[in-house]
Amino acid sequence: MAEKFLEYKGRPLVRSGNVIYYGNMNEEFVVRFTVLDSSDVGDIKLSKNIKIELVKSAERDNATKTSEKNGFFEAMDLGYVWLDRALKK
Repeated sequence: MAEKFLEYKGRPLVRSGNVIYYGNMNEEFVVRFTVLDSSDVGDIKLSKNIKIELVKSAERDNATKTSEKNGFFEAMDLGYVWLDRALKK
């Protein structure tokens, strides 16, 4: 049975520590989110500062685009747009 991942707008989200990959590794590009700073609010850890990188799936060392956003929602919004545009080219 294939492993099922959490998805956002039809693309998988995979987390490893403070790094979250968004997109299908079989496609040309994915987005890498790195949580640079977080804070505890009760029992919940909130991401504050997020680094966003558009990277080629096969070459995850070199980023095509980079930015930083305050909060995961803003980072996810930008990452989605970058990935969608990159895959349409």
